[in-house]
Amino acid sequence: MNTSSEIKELVRQKYAEIANQSKTANATSCCGATESCGEVYTIMADEYKGLEGYHPDADLGLGCGLPTQFAKIKKGDTVIDLGSGAGNDCFVARAETGETGKVIGIDMTPEMIEKARTNAEKRGFNNVEFRLGDIEKMPVTSEVADVVVSNCVLNLVPEKDKVFSEILRVLKPGGHFSISDIVLTGSLPEKIRSAAEMYAGCVSGAIMKDDYLSQIRKAGFTNIVLQKEKPIIIPDAILLNYLSQEEVDQFRSGTTGIYSITVYAEKPAKCVPGVCC
Repeated sequence: MNTSSEIKELVRQKYAEIANQSKTANATSCCGATESCGEVYTIMADEYKGLEGYHPDADLGLGCGLPTQFAKIKKGDTVIDLGSGAGNDCFVARAETGETGKVIGIDMTPEMIEKARTNAEKRGFNNVEFRLGDIEKMPVTSEVADVVVSNCVLNLVPEKDKVFSEILRVLKPGGHFSISDIVLTGSLPEKIRSAAEMYAGCVSGAIMKDDYLSQIRKAGFTNIVLQKEKPIIIPDAILLNYLSQEEVDQFRSGTTGIYSITVYAEKPAKCVPGVCC
């Protein structure tokens, strides 16, 4: 992989392509694999169908958790969704925050923003809006959100520390986030780590779990809670696009683990000098 800007452009192009495909097509093209790759997004994604506010045509099958289920959203809250895609998590959040609340989705891919706005307009959701922008520099003023959610997006961002700093900025004092993401224990093989398709597929951009949690602490968040954790198993059909069978066997027998986590953290209610001031 190359510079941060090149990585972001790769991700933008990939997700522009995804925005114009069906969920079924996405499932069979994930991570740049060919035929039998459909398992990956199925394995990563959790089941939304039981959640109020779920709209299947806004679900592109790209998540790795259910952050809105754990986000403690209350009626009247203002919620920001990072990497909002076609609007899936925004619409679930809207069901929680109600007519008196507000949901703001942020995405860097124009095609996703267009798709999400169309989905919102079709349903008459006047308190859900979608803004084009980078989550490392959100198009949102400071201290406006009660809750921030995100689903399998931060792993796509090279400078994750900037995102956590931005989340702290846009949250009100005492506000909190619930984020689902992909993290690692151990190291990925270099051929996977350097593969552009595996980056866009939410795998090679993942960092060590301990480093991920450390960045949250360093940003100034408190009461950090791991709300859910589950292993992600990449099928051999995908790994064999990058590794030999011998290398796949070595990877399987090694210590590397790939996990979907959902993590919760709070912005201090009172600003502590040197932490969030």
